[in-house]
Formats: sequence, C-alpha cells, structure tokens
Amino acid sequence: MNFYIQQSIHINFIKIGGLTNSSVLQIGSAGIIKPQANLYNTGGFTKPAPAGIKPEGMILAPSVPLQAAVRG
Repeated sequence: MNFYIQQSIHINFIKIGGLTNSSVLQIGSAGIIKPQANLYNTGGFTKPAPAGIKPEGMILAPSVPLQAAVRG
C-alpha cells in the first residue's frame, strides 16, 4: 500500500551546526529513509592503493590529545 503525501513547508531560517557522514536531516514526513552509500573513483585510479607504511616502534600516546571522560 502506498501513501502519497503532499506537503508545503516554509522555513524562514534554519541554522545547522554540523552534519556528519551518518547524520540525517529530515524536514517533513518520511515514511522510510533508505540508507545509500556511493563510492566513486573520482581520481581515475586503475589499481589498488599501495600498502601503508608500518610505523617503527610502538606508539604509546595518541597523536591527538583526548579529553578525559566526564561523569555526571
């Protein structure tokens, strides 16, 4: 059974702080949101990327400072 919804939405101002790869911004009704992921070869590559370089020695500290957990 299909439902057809006609909507008229007027947005005077919307401010979006940020969207990430897994974010969903929905305005209006949606009976179903189908995930979709597309992978394109925009660089025209014809073979797999070369293997990564293994770092020498053991990395003991994160390369980016991490914030301590906060218990509320």
